[in-house]
Amino acid sequence: MANGEPVISVRGLTKAFKGKVAVNDFSLTVNKGDIHGFLGPNGSGKTTTIRMLCGLLTPDRGEGQCLGYDVRTQQHLIKRRVGYMTQKFSLWEDLTVGENLEFVARMYGLPQRRRAVERIIEWIGLAGRRHALAASLSGGWKQRLALAASLIHEPALLLLDEPTAGVDPKARREFWNHIHQLSREGVTTLVSTHYMDEAERCNKLAYISYGDLLVTGTAEEVVAQSGLVVHAVTGPAVWEQAAALRVRAGVEQVTMFGAALHVSGGDPAALAAAVAPLAALTGYRTERVAPSLEDVFIHLMARRREP
Repeated sequence: MANGEPVISVRGLTKAFKGKVAVNDFSLTVNKGDIHGFLGPNGSGKTTTIRMLCGLLTPDRGEGQCLGYDVRTQQHLIKRRVGYMTQKFSLWEDLTVGENLEFVARMYGLPQRRRAVERIIEWIGLAGRRHALAASLSGGWKQRLALAASLIHEPALLLLDEPTAGVDPKARREFWNHIHQLSREGVTTLVSTHYMDEAERCNKLAYISYGDLLVTGTAEEVVAQSGLVVHAVTGPAVWEQAAALRVRAGVEQVTMFGAALHVSGGDPAALAAAVAPLAALTGYRTERVAPSLEDVFIHLMARRREP
């Protein structure tokens, strides 16, 4: 499978639990070597989608392939070639780092387990903690161990469910350096995240909201498709203007970004009229700015309330 060819290609995936639809008519294509970001509020169906793709859940409806295998009938073959890192640390805390990796290697039936463990320990940078109990590791080191366990069998596809939640910025940066190196080697990654700086590191993005896929594309395409207009307002005690701005015609969201208020909406003329009175106040300045991914994220969340 060459770079640029689809590793994931699914259409109309639907999954419900006790009559409640968790994922509705989901379609997505992810090409080999891509790092595809998966965004959406908590409870929007991201984890359910990932579990359908890696063979842990069977879709109620829909079809497609993952790594060339049918997501409905060849789940056992998908599992062998996928590395899945769960949102919550799920390895054995009463085992050491080395013992955890040896156990995972045994579960995959790797023929040269010790060599595989040594390779991944060196690559991830766990050599100095080989004999440490998993329970004693900090969040960042647990994350490294979980990533090592998901990579030990050299999967073609990584499915990462909010893998950096709760770890410090240095550990997140090191984690993403590993992901980009794997991408250069042809490994495909689908990663769910709430961090906008991480979303900007992805080749493409997909935004899912309460079961529905709303938008997909590069970061620039997602911003452009949103149709969002943003004005930045600065001035003395600018936050005191937020309440008045929120009730003006054309204003959808008012959010503090550093020392500025980001006032956003979908109607350029109405939004300009809403912020114009502030420009006349002493010390205040208004400026139309390019929407950020975070602006778009908040915009999409506001338009799709939880059912």
